[in-house]
Amino acid sequence: MGPAFYVMAILGCGEADNACEPVSTLATRFESAQACEAATVDAIERAGDILYPVVVAQCRPAKTAVSQKLWADEVKIPEAQQPARVRRAVFAQKASRS
Repeated sequence: MGPAFYVMAILGCGEADNACEPVSTLATRFESAQACEAATVDAIERAGDILYPVVVAQCRPAKTAVSQKLWADEVKIPEAQQPARVRRAVFAQKASRS
């Protein structure tokens, strides 16, 4: 049987030769690792005021320490999203009325 619940830690990562540092732990408890993972994007977006080049979320069973060493170069950064394609409207002039 797995842990009773999971918690999410927010980590700030700097340069590749420094370990990521725990910044905060969310008060929310998650019933499963999958539920915790699903909430990571929102948690990172809400943590936008953290002054680190990279901010990550780590789900872990309650009452366990944050990962001993997580290095910035071990963090998988998502691919840059393509901006939405802009469609421009073109004004089509009608023949003038006489």
